[in-house]
Formats: sequence, structure tokens, C-alpha cells
Amino acid sequence: MKNNTQGKWAVILGGSSGLGLASAKALAKEGFNICIVHRDRKSSSDLFSKEIGHLEALGIAVRTFNKDALKNETMKEVAESFSKNSVHVLLHSIAKGTVKELSQLTMEDFKITLDAMALSWWEWTSVFVRQELFAEKARNLAFTSEGNSRVWQGYGAVSVAKAALEALMRQMAVEYASHGLRSNCIQAGITDTPSLRHIPGYELLLQSAQKRNPMSQITTSEYIGNVVAAICREDSHWINGTIIKADGGESLR
Repeated sequence: MKNNTQGKWAVILGGSSGLGLASAKALAKEGFNICIVHRDRKSSSDLFSKEIGHLEALGIAVRTFNKDALKNETMKEVAESFSKNSVHVLLHSIAKGTVKELSQLTMEDFKITLDAMALSWWEWTSVFVRQELFAEKARNLAFTSEGNSRVWQGYGAVSVAKAALEALMRQMAVEYASHGLRSNCIQAGITDTPSLRHIPGYELLLQSAQKRNPMSQITTSEYIGNVVAAICREDSHWINGTIIKADGGESLR
């Protein structure tokens, strides 16, 4: 692992697979140094180590923290590894929540899901703002989904979290603008990722998405990673406070 503190850094919360990892790859190709905060078992460490090797082969610096992104001590440790104005991208890609029917959910299920998939984005952002880690025109991004307004089996708690995530985005887009931040949500089409496979009946969601999509295709993680990279380019700095759909038109029907 290189210990380079120079250049532009992208911090990705939940970046060991799926949309987060695809975004890390796309941003690395744009010349960003990559910091990934993830929580993985030892059984998946070899595969992740190979992915890190591919990133480093691009000539950028890479840091990884295999720690719980929801703990204050992790936020503190990661924040202390950066100098002022060095973070150009913060991407929230944490997919930790409960997928059950409403009748099976407890209040604790809602709290855990809301904390992980919404409030933690604000918490990380506020830590970085207080410590002046963000560069001018830094991008502050999070992933939402079409489940923000549609009813999917077992998605109730996550849907609540996505609605909260989008509300937070709007507030941060206004209140943190004075700190140079651009805050947005990316609404990806239904993508075959490890987190999707935790949703009951995910196969039907994939089939439906392909039928509804004007391209007759499923959204891929690589497509979304490229969208993240595009938003993080200098000439995209005027995008702030919006939900960017990246689904090939899937949500239109």
C-alpha cells in the first residue's frame, strides 16, 4: 500500500464490491488516489486484494480500512490519515440493512437500516467538513434506488432509508455549499450486485428491469462507476442537489 498523501483522494464507504468497487476502478483511471472503507470476512480477502493490486497497477495510491464504517473510531482514524483539502470525493456505498416484510420488522431493524444507509453519510460528511478535509468543489455522492418511490417485497426499511438519504442530500447541497461541496444522489438501475441478492425475489426484479429498460439490458456496476467518474470531473462541478438517474431509461416505464 502506497502512503502517498499528494494528489486527489476519493474516499469510498463500502467499496469492496458492487457499485462501490466499480466506482473506485473508474475514479482510479481518472487519476484519483483511492481510499476504501469496507467490512469483509477473511474468506473474501484474497479476491479483494487482487482488486487492490489492479488499482495500484494504475499508478495511484491506495488505502484500505477493513473496519466498521459506522463506528466513530473508524471515522476518526480515516479522517486523521488525510491532510486538509485533500479529499476530492466522498462516495457513500454502504448497503447494510434489513430486508423483511413490514409485519416482521422491528423498530431496531428500522434504526439499523436508517443509520447505515442514510445517516452515516451525513455523519462522515460532517466529520470531514469539521476537519476541513474537503477540497474546493469536492463531490459528495451517495447511491439511491428506484425503491425510493416503488414498493418491492421486503424493501420497506431500505425504502425509508433511501427517502431519508435523498432528504439529507438536499440539505447538504444547500448547507455545505459554503464549504465548496457538491452533494448529489445517483439512482442506479437495478444492478446484479451482492447487496441486490439479499432482497427477496431479486431474480424477478432483474427480469422486470430488463423488460422495462428501453435498451433491453440490465444496468451494470461498470456503467454506474463511469457515471460516478463523469460527475467527479472538473467540468461537472455545477451539478448540485439533485438525483441523477443512471438506468438507461428503465424507470420511465
